[in-house]
Amino acid sequence: MTVLLDFLNDDPRTKLRTDRPRHPEKVNRPDTPLQKKPAWIRVKAPGSAQWTETRRIVRENKLVTVCEEAGCPNIGECWAKRHATFMIMGDTCTRACAFCNVRTGLPDPLDADEPGKVADAVAKLGLEHVVVTSVDRDDLADGGAAHFAATIAAIRAMSPATSIEILTPDFLRKHGALETVVAARPDVLNHNLETVPSKYLAVRPGARYFHSVRLLQRVKELDPRIFTKSGIMVGLGEDRSEVLQLMDDLRSADVDFLTIGQYLQPTRKHHAVMRFVPPDEFEAYRKTAYAKGFLMVSATPLTRSSHHAGDDFRKLRERRSI
Repeated sequence: MTVLLDFLNDDPRTKLRTDRPRHPEKVNRPDTPLQKKPAWIRVKAPGSAQWTETRRIVRENKLVTVCEEAGCPNIGECWAKRHATFMIMGDTCTRACAFCNVRTGLPDPLDADEPGKVADAVAKLGLEHVVVTSVDRDDLADGGAAHFAATIAAIRAMSPATSIEILTPDFLRKHGALETVVAARPDVLNHNLETVPSKYLAVRPGARYFHSVRLLQRVKELDPRIFTKSGIMVGLGEDRSEVLQLMDDLRSADVDFLTIGQYLQPTRKHHAVMRFVPPDEFEAYRKTAYAKGFLMVSATPLTRSSHHAGDDFRKLRERRSI
């Protein structure tokens, strides 16, 4: 889920880690005015001592976090708890999704030392649960699957008690990539559908809805012990019936955990917010998803893929054992 709140644009404490221009590929897109956010969306700017310490460790290890690159509204809360979601394989994505605030272009070569740097940061932060995601790397033969596997192995070696959740790209047309990642045995494998299929051409044009559903299903076929997770944004113009069908598609793929959050427009060059979904509708989605059989559901305006991931993982394990 990719969002950008006002304080992330203005507060020098939350400036992105790179000074390079953002989104040169979007300069020719029409301007779409940013809408005023309702009261239930607003959050406080970060600034606690714990937040500062987390930021220092991230900087010292020269790591990228999706918390910053995607402008997540929960960065203050999560970093104050020393929780950061690491984004491996650089800060440049080979795709240009209309919702996403990560820059698009030709990525740099992989950093062979990055898995060790992530593992070192996990150890210094003392994380019980870590989330690792990445940009899309369509330029790589395996889509970065081996780099994911190396990062998982490095964390396991340095912090064997830490549970590992990964949020992967779709590995479209990357034969054997998913098998490489699953063989590394993450505890949770997350792959976000992001939106309903009717919105893919406008919102996620480089991806294929049913390929993503099949990827999640394939994880369970390869190793049913791994928890699977997926998430969507609402407010992009989808119908309620489409969201309910998406839930059924994910349950058919035996997905354990569903997240639903409000889409927030990062800049005037990104897809417009078509609607701010009120909290009571999120609660209705949450109840419906549980009725359909998901082990875990998080559905609120500020829900994001890795928000409260550690607590949610503990609940997942408890509910599987019931």
